[in-house]
Amino acid sequence: MTLPKTHPLISAGTDSSSLVRAFRGLPHDHIPVWFMRQAGRSLPEYIAARRGIGMLESCLRPDLAAEITMQPVRRHNVDAAIFFSDIVIPLRLAGVDVDIVSGVGPVLGSPIRTQADLDALESLTLTEDALAPIREAITLITAELGSRPLIGFAGAPFTLAAYMVEGRPSRDHLAARHMMVGQPDLWARLMTWCARVTGQFLRTQILSGASAAQLFDSWAGSLSRDLYVAHVAPASARVFAHISDLDVPRIHFGTHTGHLLTDMREVGATVIGVDYRTPLSEANAILGGTTPLQGNIDPAYLGAPWPVLEDHVRAVVESGRAAPGHVVNLGHGVPPTTDPTVLTRIVELVHSL
Repeated sequence: MTLPKTHPLISAGTDSSSLVRAFRGLPHDHIPVWFMRQAGRSLPEYIAARRGIGMLESCLRPDLAAEITMQPVRRHNVDAAIFFSDIVIPLRLAGVDVDIVSGVGPVLGSPIRTQADLDALESLTLTEDALAPIREAITLITAELGSRPLIGFAGAPFTLAAYMVEGRPSRDHLAARHMMVGQPDLWARLMTWCARVTGQFLRTQILSGASAAQLFDSWAGSLSRDLYVAHVAPASARVFAHISDLDVPRIHFGTHTGHLLTDMREVGATVIGVDYRTPLSEANAILGGTTPLQGNIDPAYLGAPWPVLEDHVRAVVESGRAAPGHVVNLGHGVPPTTDPTVLTRIVELVHSL
């Protein structure tokens, strides 16, 4: 399928932006930069906009999701917006009993652990009607962005499944890993369901106007390479297969995933996000010098004196120069304690290099 003629890559010229061209490994006029979690608790305007409104409601109110998505673009002059959402939004839209509990994170009404749980889950589907708030929000966002790209966002199947089996955040994801190795048939069914709704969620964002898509696998780094390849990679590949006919850059990012970079690319990614633990020059070598990279400023430096941070940012940019393309980002998300003026200064610095 080709993108509709009204898509920003065609109608607004986002295909010519430095960000998209860097993602494609093509020449571009400046080094692009955006930040994971750039729309969030580090911004006073975000705190004001969300006052008294729950996280999931904020994501599903198109006007509010659009406003929050645009806040860091207006403030920092980053080269892309990232769609304001949460990894459990497709679960909620499909009818799963899940909420974001303040100070805890995603909590399910009942974990998915048995055959009966899977049977009930598989009766839930993600409908086009349920996705209407996503389409509406992206229409509002892309109208304001113009020629600046929007990046679509979704949590990878393993990260979703880990929350669903545990029922809430976990440090070791032990219940999920128990199912993975002890009940592989149940695990495969759960991952297949997660891949389907995640693929639908991402595809809707792209067709509605996103110029790139990022699959975020928060917890993949907790797995050995053997477990990842056998029990996780196939589902992530299904997600990317949902959007493989749409000509947009496909970013895959995880934390603690230096040992998985080639496998994360092989599932269908065209860009690899690198966390702050692996130097970009090393990641480029691992990937054979053929894959555009995203990353990887260490968030710890955001609280350091400016000369220390500046040296670090310059080193990251230099480390990324050997890759076919490099989009500067953090090696994880913006901490909520970050001074927003620091992010603005980083954007100015990167654009000057």
